[in-house]
Amino acid sequence: MKTEKQVISHLYQDDRGEWIIQTNEEHQKGVAELAAAFAGQFGYSSWGYSLGLLHDKGKERNAFQQYIRKANGLPVTDNKIYKEHNHAFVGGILARKLMGMSVLNLLTNQIISHHSGLHDYSDIETILQEKQLPEEIDRKSIVLDKVQLIKELSEAPLAKQKIDLKHFHHLSRMLFSCLVDADRLDTEHFMNVESWQKRGCASTLAELLPELEMYMKDLQEKASDTDVNRIRRQILQQCIKMSTGEKGFYSLTVPTGGGKTLSSLLWAMKHAVHNGMSRIIIAIPYTSIIVQTAAQLKRIFGEENVLEHHSSFNPDEIQDENLNGKTRQEIIALREKAKLATENWDYPIIVTTNVQLFESMFSNKPSVCRKLHNLANSVILLDEAQTLPTDFLQPIVDGMKAYQEMFGVSVLFTTASQPVLSGLIEGSNPRVSFKGIDRITEIIPKDFVLHDKLRRVRLEIDDAGSTYDEIAGRLVQFEKVLCIVNTRKDAKELYDRLPEEGVKLHLSRMMCPEHICETINRIKELLRSNDVPVIRLIATQLVEAGVDMDFPVVFRQEAGLDSVLQAAGRCNREGKLAQGKTFVFSLSAENRKPYGSMAAANNARLNLPATSDWFAPSVMEAYFKQLYSRTETFDRKTISHYLYKPNELCFEKASDAFKLIEDDGVNLIVNWGNSMDLVAELKTSGCTYSLMKQLAKYTVGIRQSDFKKLVQYGAVKEILEGIYLLSDREQYDKDTGVRLDNHWMEEILMI
Repeated sequence: MKTEKQVISHLYQDDRGEWIIQTNEEHQKGVAELAAAFAGQFGYSSWGYSLGLLHDKGKERNAFQQYIRKANGLPVTDNKIYKEHNHAFVGGILARKLMGMSVLNLLTNQIISHHSGLHDYSDIETILQEKQLPEEIDRKSIVLDKVQLIKELSEAPLAKQKIDLKHFHHLSRMLFSCLVDADRLDTEHFMNVESWQKRGCASTLAELLPELEMYMKDLQEKASDTDVNRIRRQILQQCIKMSTGEKGFYSLTVPTGGGKTLSSLLWAMKHAVHNGMSRIIIAIPYTSIIVQTAAQLKRIFGEENVLEHHSSFNPDEIQDENLNGKTRQEIIALREKAKLATENWDYPIIVTTNVQLFESMFSNKPSVCRKLHNLANSVILLDEAQTLPTDFLQPIVDGMKAYQEMFGVSVLFTTASQPVLSGLIEGSNPRVSFKGIDRITEIIPKDFVLHDKLRRVRLEIDDAGSTYDEIAGRLVQFEKVLCIVNTRKDAKELYDRLPEEGVKLHLSRMMCPEHICETINRIKELLRSNDVPVIRLIATQLVEAGVDMDFPVVFRQEAGLDSVLQAAGRCNREGKLAQGKTFVFSLSAENRKPYGSMAAANNARLNLPATSDWFAPSVMEAYFKQLYSRTETFDRKTISHYLYKPNELCFEKASDAFKLIEDDGVNLIVNWGNSMDLVAELKTSGCTYSLMKQLAKYTVGIRQSDFKKLVQYGAVKEILEGIYLLSDREQYDKDTGVRLDNHWMEEILMI
């Protein structure tokens, strides 16, 4: 095929050695049509189309054409030597020339940044000043419908009112998402059609809804006629009744044991179908709950309809158990399909983490933002809403308001401990206050008084200081007891003080995810079997929300009221006893007082009247108002400073700052399960996506100071650059995980 006069965008050689070429005109048109379809979901199809038409105009540069031909061994007619072959800046300059300054963060930045990531406004200005439009660029072929562009922007199609300027950065990022995904998909369609064909999902929410309804009907028919099950049916019917509301903000406040997981899902699916919405995104704070929830949803809808997206999930490990006897070839295809879907969330149901969802909303990176346009016209179900971080609450709440107003999203907050997110959210002084959500519709009426009907626990609070020995002495008075503490150190101290009788267990993040998962499963089996009379578990907060354990007695170290009630939710969960017991205690005698945000939460609880009905929603509301009144900032990283001025958007700075989990520790691969086989493979084969996903299950994150100690002990090896192994297997305890003490010194002293 002759290539001398063609402007090449992509090319490859077929099996016969023939060059197959996608011209730049073909690519730009394909991207324009896809981006227009994506942006059309929220009423900005002309903006999507314009982005596609302009994004790769720079490939007309002689420098780029010379580069792509040389890279593929094709002859070149231009022998001039070029300093660089970058192409993205050209479309950005054209957009500026065609539309003026007003499109800096709607067209220009997106085009210049579609490979590198959205720039800060000052960096974009520098690029535009330093770069010149090459003479060979064909300007006449670009025709933008300026009238339609202005009309779409001024009418703000999905917004009920004029766009709030502090939300403008979300619109910029959403258009960026449309361009990035369209560009990647069109390129993939040309370069790797087999991969492209595996994308997407044929099933719609309307087609999946009957599967859930049948599952729920079967559950109800099998359920015994108890008070708890009657209440669960009442909650379910109320969710069905309220599902026909218009798009907006909703809350589902149900005490633990009320069946809110499946009831909220049925509400979300029926609400989505009623409003013609595309998908459901379920965001959960803890990986352990995600694994549990995703497994249940896959049993209902099938593996091919539920995307699980978090750090520990590896699509290559998808097995046949949820695939209805599919062939091995079909399973392999589904694994590839799931892996591809993590890039852009093109599935009807997505189960992910709060961190993944919210950090994506504030990211500037193409690979992270790519999925965002698929949030438009979706239901976002935020499980355990009380875990939203207070010091990021303003940008998170503002972000959810933007997605609801501009992109047709509905949000459902579900929890037993509903935070205050509406009205004026007042901090420790007027300057830190901000406007919350105007209206949140609660699905459960107050006259249901669920906190009374589902009350299965007596809560006793002792704020006097105790020692580790005293608390351990109280724990051994009970045969089956769960004790939840605030830190890994406290968990280890109490665990070591328990006698070796029956089964004593430990759960903390000093254990790798696979170890945690195995331990949780073992606990559930032990509690179900009743074969072991003594079961005592010491755990950190990782068991507080969503882990369906059921102990007759629970102890909780002093904390905020939301944490206390979540702990109480692990007590008499199934209502088998007339009343369970939950004790709140303090370790201040060991000088182990809560600190940081945990101290503020505990103080907010302490400031409530001692005679409060701790389970009443009104008391929870009072608690959160107390907590907020102690808060010095709802925007600790000053995200509003970077993003709330439409002409001075700093996407990169905000992306770097918006980290819900500070990544200042070190990840260690530990000796558990088949981790050493994977390490051996890593040493010989190097890093691969699948291998690193598998190793994530055997990794523990520790503080820098603890990492340095382990290095001094000689317990750590760097197996590849930046990848560390806890090579001394004795430093990983089979019960408690990573040991921070020097086991060599302990053994010498024991001798």
